[in-house]
Amino acid sequence: MSGQRRQQVWDAAGWTCTPELQRDARIEEDYLALDTAPEEEEVLWDHAALGISLRSHPLALIRGQLAELKFSTAADLHDLPDGRAERHAGLVTVRQQPETASGVTFISLEDETGDVQLVVWRDVLERQRPDILGAKLLAVKGRWQREGEVRNIIVTFAKDLTPMLGSLSTPSRDFH
Repeated sequence: MSGQRRQQVWDAAGWTCTPELQRDARIEEDYLALDTAPEEEEVLWDHAALGISLRSHPLALIRGQLAELKFSTAADLHDLPDGRAERHAGLVTVRQQPETASGVTFISLEDETGDVQLVVWRDVLERQRPDILGAKLLAVKGRWQREGEVRNIIVTFAKDLTPMLGSLSTPSRDFH
């Protein structure tokens, strides 16, 4: 195998049978050495092929843009005191709406520093259903809740930021 993915794809494309009329033709050309793909492209290919990447987390690649929009990371939130107004954005990994939760939806978001749990009350869900249930990259505003080891954002507003991911595929596990 060639050392890096772009070269592998190029080399594999040349492994076709030569047409009979060209079998005796002399072809002299220099070896084409392709540059390594940038990290963003490698992450996209990993997610397209496997649904996961061992390279950079997708949000690490857009952290600058998220920071400009004033979104905290999971690590930033972890030790904050209870009751603060916060903004966070992350990849949706799980959505749950248990029958025993009286209409409350629980969502897990993941970023490059960890996970953040969301509590979405029924009235917020009804006002913003398409964003909350359709987003792969979800941005939220709400109140940070910290009681002992339990940490959540009580969501008051949500926005779908999925277009920031480009063609990245990030499936969530949704349960009802």
